[in-house]
Amino acid sequence: MERSEMEIELYCTQCLDHTLHQITYINDKISKIECEECHNLLQVRLDIKKEFLKESYHKAMAKPQQIRKEYKKDRSDFLIRFPFRAITKPYRLVKYFNQSWKVMKAYRTNDPNYQENSNNQ
Repeated sequence: MERSEMEIELYCTQCLDHTLHQITYINDKISKIECEECHNLLQVRLDIKKEFLKESYHKAMAKPQQIRKEYKKDRSDFLIRFPFRAITKPYRLVKYFNQSWKVMKAYRTNDPNYQENSNNQ
């Protein structure tokens, strides 16, 4: 999962003027918009677990096709690089899970209405 921020000028209904707003994205979906003048906050509830599972599923499903494409493009380069990639894959997975965990944890702590409910699965 990836968290990114952007500043953009939008019309604020609280200030009644065009002001800078901080927009926070999680996986290219808006999770929060905050006016930098009056700090009016609009939070968009995301199902963070669903986002994580959807992203992980798409990564896993795309991997065989990606490997096949790389193999067809340049077999010799693929055969040279593949053993190294296979060895480093566990490290890259741990790195991905740690980054995703940090994004999910930050989302939970910033969202006072977030309640983890395991019965909704």
